[in-house]
Amino acid sequence: MARREYDMTGRSEVAARTRERLIQAAREGFFARRYDDVTLADLASAAGVSVQTLLNHFGSKEGLLLSSVEAMDDAVADLRGPVEPGDVGGAVAALVRHYEVFGDANWRFVADLDRHPRFEDFAAHARDAQRAWLEQVFGPRLPAEAGERALALDALYAATDVGTWKLLRRDLGLDAERTGEALRRLIVGQLDQQEGTEG
Repeated sequence: MARREYDMTGRSEVAARTRERLIQAAREGFFARRYDDVTLADLASAAGVSVQTLLNHFGSKEGLLLSSVEAMDDAVADLRGPVEPGDVGGAVAALVRHYEVFGDANWRFVADLDRHPRFEDFAAHARDAQRAWLEQVFGPRLPAEAGERALALDALYAATDVGTWKLLRRDLGLDAERTGEALRRLIVGQLDQQEGTEG
């Protein structure tokens, strides 16, 4: 009996290591290329396993992508770090840290939504998480009235979205520091406007 338990523990550890290698291969593959440009064979080869092993663990390329994105939640939380409510500078620094690491991959994921609407639930979850973060960080400076508060959050969302970062950083060619300054101005402009309309 002890031998069987040892074998099962060993198999479980091997399976966990295989799963982690596949998730790492997915991170690297999907960070560098669009979803359609990454094949099961690419991912399996990068992890040193067969395509069948990949399918046994995740069921599909889509399953592996979603598992790899979920596995990055802790990394995103670390990059965002704790931000004191109302701290615009801290919020901008957190956004820039996050987008400098994950921004290009996030943007590719967003761009792929038109071709892969099955990812919409995950995208909706990400949008909800961004709104919750904005509410937590800027809540003290937002209007109390529900409709105005929702509109202010929408404006802050637009100012801090990965698409805004991509426009500034990639399309306009700003460096990370200038991108952060542009984001700060957008955020401060929105917050100042809200406070001006309430005063």
